[in-house]
Amino acid sequence: MVASDFSDRPLNKLVLFDVDNTLTLARQAITPAMTKVLQDLKKKAVIGFVGGSDFVKISEQLSVNGSNVVQDFDYGFAENGLTAYKLGKPLPSQSFIKFLGEERYKPMVNFILHYLADLDVPIKRGTFVEFRNGMINVSPLGRNATIAERDAFEAYDNIHGIRTAFVKVLQEKFADYDLTFSIGGKISFDIFPRGWDKTYVLRHVEHEGFEEIHFFGDKTYKGGNDYELFIDPRTVGHSVANPEDTIRQLKEIFQI
Repeated sequence: MVASDFSDRPLNKLVLFDVDNTLTLARQAITPAMTKVLQDLKKKAVIGFVGGSDFVKISEQLSVNGSNVVQDFDYGFAENGLTAYKLGKPLPSQSFIKFLGEERYKPMVNFILHYLADLDVPIKRGTFVEFRNGMINVSPLGRNATIAERDAFEAYDNIHGIRTAFVKVLQEKFADYDLTFSIGGKISFDIFPRGWDKTYVLRHVEHEGFEEIHFFGDKTYKGGNDYELFIDPRTVGHSVANPEDTIRQLKEIFQI
């Protein structure tokens, strides 16, 4: 039985996508080739994006010629689903600060800022801690970096393990906070309550009765921010290398 809101689709399947390095290159705009494949897929199945970034950033990447991204996709999940849309309408949201409380948040963010101040990396830019609705995002480089600077930091981090070491310290220091620390993208990691990883989106869709829920992501390894949704028994996980690989796999799997 096809979910009633999507009875026009031949396949009773939901296909979810990570954003950076799955639908687009990191923080870059979606290509016409990807847009075409998604439009073709949407004629067959239900589609949605699942990003860790806030909705504004994701919309900048996925909007085509000023289109409304929540109309282009059947489901839109920003901040791992803490901000959510179905068929253009908002779904119930959740708040990181309400969950954690100011009295617990402040000591952690103070510790992070001290750690960042003492951290020796080749360059530092701006916005090292970004507060979002469902999480905080921490970047040793700073989120105001250019694409070239992001690429350079990622290469440096792959050698020196800056983010991995930082996360390990935080996991030990704030073990009683019941938080998840998830490395994603090129320059940062996310901090959010346990269970508020990308599997959070399944709370919004599991009652719909889809035969299968597919998920495509690039950081599907343990510690990556696609890992939990990728291995969840409720999903069929697909690991991709880049957007071109996503297109190749979609054409192969869904015959589009």
